Amino acid sequence: MAFDGIVTKSIVTELNNIVGGKIDKIFEPNKNSLLLGIYKNGLNYMLLSCITANNCRIHLTTHQQKNPLVAPNFCMLLRKHLLGLKIKKIYTKDLERIVFIDLENNENPTKPIRKKLIIELMGKHSNIILTDENLIIIDSMRHTSIEEHSNRDIYPTSKYSFPTSSKYSFLELKNFEDFYSKVEPHLTDYLAVQIEDMDNINISNFNIDKIIANTFNGISSSFVKNLQKELINVPLSKEALHCLFNRINDIILSNNLDIEFSNDKKDYYLIKSLAQKHSSFYINYILDDFYFQKETSELFKNYRNSMLNLILGLLKKYEKRLFNIDSKLLECKNMDIYRLYGELITSNLYKIPNYNMESIKLENYYDNNKEIEIPLDKKYLPSYNAKRYFKKYSKLKNALQVVTAQKKETIEDINYIESVIYEIESATSISDMDEIYDEISQNSIFEPILKKKKTKKNKTNKKKQLTTNKLTNFNPLKFIIDGYTILVGRNNKENDYLTCKFAKKNDIWFHTKDIHGSHVILKVDENKIIPEEILYEAAKLAAKHSKAKNSSHVPVDYCKVAFVKKPSGSKPGFVIYSNNKTLYI
Repeated sequence: MAFDGIVTKSIVTELNNIVGGKIDKIFEPNKNSLLLGIYKNGLNYMLLSCITANNCRIHLTTHQQKNPLVAPNFCMLLRKHLLGLKIKKIYTKDLERIVFIDLENNENPTKPIRKKLIIELMGKHSNIILTDENLIIIDSMRHTSIEEHSNRDIYPTSKYSFPTSSKYSFLELKNFEDFYSKVEPHLTDYLAVQIEDMDNINISNFNIDKIIANTFNGISSSFVKNLQKELINVPLSKEALHCLFNRINDIILSNNLDIEFSNDKKDYYLIKSLAQKHSSFYINYILDDFYFQKETSELFKNYRNSMLNLILGLLKKYEKRLFNIDSKLLECKNMDIYRLYGELITSNLYKIPNYNMESIKLENYYDNNKEIEIPLDKKYLPSYNAKRYFKKYSKLKNALQVVTAQKKETIEDINYIESVIYEIESATSISDMDEIYDEISQNSIFEPILKKKKTKKNKTNKKKQLTTNKLTNFNPLKFIIDGYTILVGRNNKENDYLTCKFAKKNDIWFHTKDIHGSHVILKVDENKIIPEEILYEAAKLAAKHSKAKNSSHVPVDYCKVAFVKKPSGSKPGFVIYSNNKTLYI
């Protein structure tokens, strides 16, 4: 359900419990959010106003948000004008998604201070506006003007004007007949278009939700659609519309509402409640949790997808580099024949005519004097062609050493990048992504995509290797099975610390064979025999937390931690091991 006028009305009804409270804190976490700290009767409340296009809303919140070190200009202005003022009144007009907060300070009765904070929740046109008692705008979070194709002027010193609308107010309806008279013209227009399918028309497929939403202020189509659930396949009639009208009216006029969530928990609906609320701010806090989880999920997905796209792009570059290296190695395979050509020409110079030619046939004394045709560059004499072949051989011989080392390094880099991709795909929270970002920001491979310029200062302040005393974010997944503790690393840095620092030599280390995955440690008491069932369960966890989690018959290697080593200078998460056995999951 959209945060429509009905939701706004129910939220404001609860917010009237903080009338009389004093504003003692003001924060602006980002360009679309405003937090007002309110103190009343020994209790502190935090009122959130958010004007993002897809999640615009107002409600009390209990979730902390990070605030910038330097407060934005609008926040500073609000602190200047509003700190210390008391809330005199909170209200809406009709079912408009506009909340008015009247504030005043009567410490000086002869010259009281009065301000008005207006929160407009209108999708991409949402705004937060501060005015004086005469509705002259002091400032706003967003400035608009008619010259910029806006329908109103919203900037300092201009007069605040209420948004205009061609829709009707549902609260001003006298009865059902009044409601029907407003809706009936739209019904007639729709029937004229659908006249060929008159027999199949019913209230659930008639788009009555859109008709009502487009006719009346503050009523969303999703709200009406939810009320239509019990009217599925009911023939379109005046009686059916009367029933729907009564349902809308009951919820709008009710002072005891509850929230019902959809099956996938991605949407909510206001319903009339028969039970008594447990809190004066019940709907406020329910919606606070809902939108917090929604925004956190959206932020996480955007964070993960943007980083994943960058790293997948980097992986393609390294795969292209590997392809070019393989092409060069393929060329190096022919270097011995260039040496042969040079030797044969040099050894037979005494009988080769001293003029330019395209090719020459000579006996190959390395192959029983079989005749071999050697191509020549007709621009040069045969003697110079021999020098060119020796030079090409020498060049490819040197290139072979360099390119072979490059191929080994590139394969290691590709394996590491793929392990980071696995980490990102397995991440479940923003904190997981932050740890991954921290890991890759310390690796030169990712400098091109992170645009991090290394300076001498950065090099001297480089983070030291993790130790038992200095690790602050070590939080592996923990499983206890039949009294045995099994730990699973969540990323490469945690894998390194888990295996190389935290685990004891007698503990058992598990990892999928030749497949990217987490390091798994089975904690073992010294000289204790481990049941096969526990080894199998630990191996199952290693398979589950790997790239092969959806595969069957996954090989999992395991050995004592004493046989696991990390080569010096190797990439995070990379180890070598010996004396291992393999389980198939």
